[in-house]
Amino acid sequence: MPTTLEQLKTFTKVVADTGDFAIIDQYKAQDATTNPSLIYKAAGKPEYQHLLDRSIKDSGGCVDRAVDLLLVAFGLEILKIIPGRVSTEVPASLSFDTAGTIAKAEDLIKIYESSGISRERVLIKIASTWEGIKAAEVLEKNSIRTNMTLLFSLAQAVACAEADVQLISPFVGRILDWYKANTGKEYSAVEDPGVQSVQEIYSYYKKFGYKTEVMGASFRNTGEILELAGCDLLTIGPSLLDELQGMNVEVVQKMDPDSASREDIERMSLDEKSFRWALNEDPMATEKTAEGIRKFAADLEKVREIVAGKLAKSE
Repeated sequence: MPTTLEQLKTFTKVVADTGDFAIIDQYKAQDATTNPSLIYKAAGKPEYQHLLDRSIKDSGGCVDRAVDLLLVAFGLEILKIIPGRVSTEVPASLSFDTAGTIAKAEDLIKIYESSGISRERVLIKIASTWEGIKAAEVLEKNSIRTNMTLLFSLAQAVACAEADVQLISPFVGRILDWYKANTGKEYSAVEDPGVQSVQEIYSYYKKFGYKTEVMGASFRNTGEILELAGCDLLTIGPSLLDELQGMNVEVVQKMDPDSASREDIERMSLDEKSFRWALNEDPMATEKTAEGIRKFAADLEKVREIVAGKLAKSE
């Protein structure tokens, strides 16, 4: 029998959620995602120092430029391994700055294109704030594809779909974390509120014909992953990829467009006021979005400190 991971790949595009090139190659992922936390972990490893050194050398002594070059350098290495797309994130500090997000995304794409990579192979990751979604809407019209991250609610997902973004990344495990912390309950994979959130979003998209791809992210266990077999994409970290590769459990497709499109779902319509109110009324989504932005911003600042330290020594 094929491994559980091999079976899963027949229903869902599997994406590697790591900045470790060896792991991406090992599991033959189609796409790969990175974020500031993953880049921070990778930047401290000896095997990636040459990327850091080269980014600093080409930066003209500018810390922000060196960080941008480093983010893209990881993406370029990943694209040598995978056949599909890599996601590179704009700074979380721009999560409430539409113009700043657009400018940074354009800068990152220019670096990729100057290295011979077409923009079709890059997804720019942006937090799913109102300002981030509006930035993504502009970028998509200019053929810059986006991956909307830190997404925890149907309201965020609907606003992203109406902005015609390429892809969203609902965070399964972080939703579960919040509910466990706030209820004291343990959840089976079927009952998992993070799993149910992705299922709800997927069904909504298929029901109303949205083309935006749904990529479940931030998993805590293989049960969550298997309950989402059939989702457009699933981005999975190294430890769970390893676990799935070692399993021989039969995978059953749990999600499919035809079944989802027949569900009885009421359509939502969101403007800025109703979006902000819906998010405000969802304490989990409000808290986890804010927490995620703070964490990604802090980890990117750590990357900046590494770069600044190296630059200071080179002067």
